[in-house]
Amino acid sequence: MFKSRKLTSNYKNIIHCFFNSEGGVSTGIYNSLNCGIGSNDKKNKIKNNLNIVKKKINCKNNNLILLNQIHSNKVHKVLKVPKNKITGDGLITKEKGLALGILTADCAPILFYDPKKKIIAAAHAGWKGAFKNITKKVLNDMQKWGSNLYNIIAVIGPCINYRNYEVKKDFMIKFLKRYNCKNCFITKKRIIYFNLTKFIRIQLIKNGVKSIDIIKKDTFKRKNKFFSSRYNLKNKFDDYGRNISVIMIK
Repeated sequence: MFKSRKLTSNYKNIIHCFFNSEGGVSTGIYNSLNCGIGSNDKKNKIKNNLNIVKKKINCKNNNLILLNQIHSNKVHKVLKVPKNKITGDGLITKEKGLALGILTADCAPILFYDPKKKIIAAAHAGWKGAFKNITKKVLNDMQKWGSNLYNIIAVIGPCINYRNYEVKKDFMIKFLKRYNCKNCFITKKRIIYFNLTKFIRIQLIKNGVKSIDIIKKDTFKRKNKFFSSRYNLKNKFDDYGRNISVIMIK
């Protein structure tokens, strides 16, 4: 598991973590800390893995909130544990003891913290969420609760590195029509690669965030021991596990 130096060194009233695939009970292609309830892993093992995560961050009972993620820019403000699963890709709270969780397998998890207003947020940003500018939606909602953009810290978690993120030409054209982001694409030997982390960082800066940290771990590379949808699909596995990233006010 990995943490942001910006959050760890300065703020003792929150806990956060970007978990990789280690430390759980799942087996096979889900080995071992698979937290993806949408995967085909055994449900009891996923539940056990989520309990391991909750124990690691000292999260009580059912206070770990997860989303039915749909690659959107839909964000929810939460003040208590919802009775039913909520759909979207972003969560915001100012309540102590509520852990916000994001599941990924190459997409970028983004954690936010406003130390002045004591507000936290978490977002799931694959290319679709990034294209829809989910970071702007999160930041706008944090501002509605009183946050000032210059106080907010954003951490982009482990995701697929551009060297392993091959895309089609129409994908690049789609982005270039909406955004001035030509420097987020690299072409080598007629193959186009997309830098998701760079694109999100540029969005955060344009949206007014001054303090940004990046966890530079490529989820595609096996040595980093993250779940990766692209790696599994490339190697013809029929499914993949999900990494979890969490943030909570103590």
